[in-house]
Amino acid sequence: MIVLGIDPGMAIVGYGVVEKKGHILKPIDYGVITTPSDMEAPQRLVAIYDSIQELISRYQPDEVAIEELFFNKNVKTAITVGHARGVAVLAAAKTGLNLYEYTPLQVKQSVVGYGRAEKTQVQQMVKSLLSLKEIPKPDDAADALAVAICHIHCADMGRKYGCRSFC
Repeated sequence: MIVLGIDPGMAIVGYGVVEKKGHILKPIDYGVITTPSDMEAPQRLVAIYDSIQELISRYQPDEVAIEELFFNKNVKTAITVGHARGVAVLAAAKTGLNLYEYTPLQVKQSVVGYGRAEKTQVQQMVKSLLSLKEIPKPDDAADALAVAICHIHCADMGRKYGCRSFC
């Protein structure tokens, strides 16, 4: 199974492509999609959409997992990220792939075993689970890999217990 994990954002979208063969998790690729702040919002959204479509075309994932929006206090930021997230969901949905959504709490719980884990703990576990020499950079790429790993773990549990998703 190949999973494309996405950590949405307007300026930076993290992506991580992870393959599961047997009990082994293998990183295929990871990185970020960036959009310049001086570009108009509609063009930034088109760039995100096109880039995600290109990633799907290049890696042919079986499923896509995306982190749900975490809303804190900045409403304007949440709305902007929500737009970018919506475009990422649309790009995946237009391909007909199954799309799964996970909260930050679910991702941390699945990857670290503790839903209130610190970002550095998640990054260390991503490095360990994928047998990487160093923590993936930037943070958005590591987060996207964590989302992909979360989905793989949840999908495994879902198959084990006979439901679509366990998380």
